[in-house]
Amino acid sequence: MSKAQEIIDALQLQPHPIEGGFFRETYRSTGAVPDAHLPAGYRGKGERSLGTSIYYLLTAETFSEMHRLPTEEVFHVYLGGPARMLQIDPDGTHRELILGADVLGGQRPQVVVPPNVWQGTLLEPGVDFILLGATMAPGFDFADYEQGEEADLVARYPEAAALIRKLTRV
Repeated sequence: MSKAQEIIDALQLQPHPIEGGFFRETYRSTGAVPDAHLPAGYRGKGERSLGTSIYYLLTAETFSEMHRLPTEEVFHVYLGGPARMLQIDPDGTHRELILGADVLGGQRPQVVVPPNVWQGTLLEPGVDFILLGATMAPGFDFADYEQGEEADLVARYPEAAALIRKLTRV
């Protein structure tokens, strides 16, 4: 059994139904923000939890597809890696960040994805897995998840086309 599978079993992770990889929600605040008090990107979809946190694991066979959310998402590296994250701002500016524990080698053990920024992540070649944590406030809700489509993203952001193609399913 691979170490990734051992971690999946130990943490009781499940396949993510949309994004790819494996996850388990570990925290959901009992407090909520009423719909009328949420920022514009949320309104009309119902109240949101004050915050959520998950474990998120990628393997060599999985990736986090291009998607965006209306709030910040903070990733924390726990084990494994490194992994490459593509972020594309609304104005088209894009960057690649390396998530990992080798801080002196330029890797980042914590990464923030700003609101409404397209994001996707895959392991660096030869890496077996990465275990991350992801925290959001207001909390995550599937109603806020916007899936990226390859043809649309490549047309809008051709300078990032090679990585977009690796990080999309539709």
